[in-house]
This record gives sequence, C-alpha cells and structure tokens, in this order.
Amino acid sequence: MTPNAPTIHASAVLIGAKAVLIRGPSGAGKSSLAFDLIQAAKSGGLLGSLPFARLVADDRTVVEAHSGRLLVRPAPALAGLIEIHGLGIRTLPHEELAVVGLIIDLAASDAARLPAQEAESTEISGIRLPRLAIAAGAPALPMVLGWLGTRPGTASSGD
Repeated sequence: MTPNAPTIHASAVLIGAKAVLIRGPSGAGKSSLAFDLIQAAKSGGLLGSLPFARLVADDRTVVEAHSGRLLVRPAPALAGLIEIHGLGIRTLPHEELAVVGLIIDLAASDAARLPAQEAESTEISGIRLPRLAIAAGAPALPMVLGWLGTRPGTASSGD
C-alpha cells in the first residue's frame, strides 16, 4: 500500500478471510458495531458460528485499491485502538492489512426492508463490492450476522 495514503472516517473488522468496512456519519455506531462483531465471534455469534474476527481499524482507515482488491489498514497513530462507549479509548489485538469483502453503511438513507438491487453493491476506488445499507437506529449487529450467515433467496409467487 502507498505510504502516507489518505484515510477515511470508517472502521474495519477482519471476519474470516475478508474484512467488513463500516461507514457512516459521526455517532452512527461504527466503533460499537466493530466491537460487537469481535465479541460475537468470541461467543460463537448469534446466528450460528461466526468465524475469527479481529479489529483492523477504528475511526480513521486507510483504503486503497490494489490488484483489483480493496485493501484496508489502520491509520498508523490509531493502530490497535478502538473507542468503546462508556470506557473510552481501549486497545485490542489488530490486523495490519485486510482485503475488504463487504461495505456496511450505517444510517443509510437508502436502507429498505427489501433493498433495491442497485443498493446491494457500491464502488470504491474502482472496486465493486457488496453493500449492506442499515437505517439510522436499526439494530446493526443482527443484520450483519444475517448477511454473513445467509444467502440471497428468491421469492416465489405461489403458496
């Protein structure tokens, strides 16, 4: 990755082989969701077994396209740090680099009960990735675990 690459206001958690990049406005719950995902992995998840999860970055995340993949790493000054509501800034084991497999947008204005197909992916730095849009105030962890633990289905017209 490019030294001194710019950062974005986001958090990232490595889950299994791929990272989730969590975006949203200030106060949307990016750090809380990151910590919840890490804790869910430790406890086996809520919808079956969630694989290994580890913090990549919190608050400021370096994002860069490389060889057709979107890579994330922590801003050097914040590596291994996460803000936990009520506890302040804490340290956690972290990964230095991860490949993004899912974008999560918190407080998304286009979040819907049945999302439009075009809302289910987004492009960052020329890389198209799956996207999960979560409405402001909606419980993010169950939605993310549901996305990770299921596959898209098709509706049938007959009962």
